[in-house]
Amino acid sequence: MRIVDTPSPNFGPRRNVERPTLLVLHYTGMRSAEESLRRLCDPASEVSAHYLIDEDGTLHQLVDESQRAWHAGLSYWRGIRDVNSHSIGIELQNPGHEFGYRAFPEAQIETLTALCQSILARHPIAAGGIVGHSDIAPDRKTDPGELFPWWDLAARGIGAYPERGVPTDRPLPGLLAEIGYDPDADDVVAAFQRRFRPGRINGQADAECAALAAAYLGLIDKDSNN
Repeated sequence: MRIVDTPSPNFGPRRNVERPTLLVLHYTGMRSAEESLRRLCDPASEVSAHYLIDEDGTLHQLVDESQRAWHAGLSYWRGIRDVNSHSIGIELQNPGHEFGYRAFPEAQIETLTALCQSILARHPIAAGGIVGHSDIAPDRKTDPGELFPWWDLAARGIGAYPERGVPTDRPLPGLLAEIGYDPDADDVVAAFQRRFRPGRINGQADAECAALAAAYLGLIDKDSNN
């Protein structure tokens, strides 16, 4: 796996964290990788990520994994509010919803797969710690979006994705909080649907969503106990 060293000045030390336990996937929401890299490497922007993957599969490393990149912003996952200190952030070049959102090319996903497998071999990141930006910031973000192939990554051993729901009497809010979502966020159901039911994103809690959440919980609980 060839890595293009593209250093960004936008990073700092991790705060009271020895090793990251979260992996956060983003899209850039910009028209080109060149534009994205300029922003991620601009000191005035105060944003960065550890990696950026272009649509042709080219992999750029901007920040060393030992450092705290600035990609998560105001966010929350499983009680963690300083997600930047606990995570590795990967940006996928994609115009995003503002500039013509489109599917992620296979070359990009192949590089992402190799990178994630390498990261997971180095750090104690469980399946439930592999999240999207919209999972950790549902009221602010929609990336990597409904076209991102979470199911494909899970089939490649990265994260988990339920093939079908498991009927449950548990209310959806409690299930989502147990998964890791912010219980105080307004758009958490839509964020869950964007990832696990991308064909119907209406922000409404229903039995199908609860069944999918219960099934996902079973998968990540099994992973964490292995």
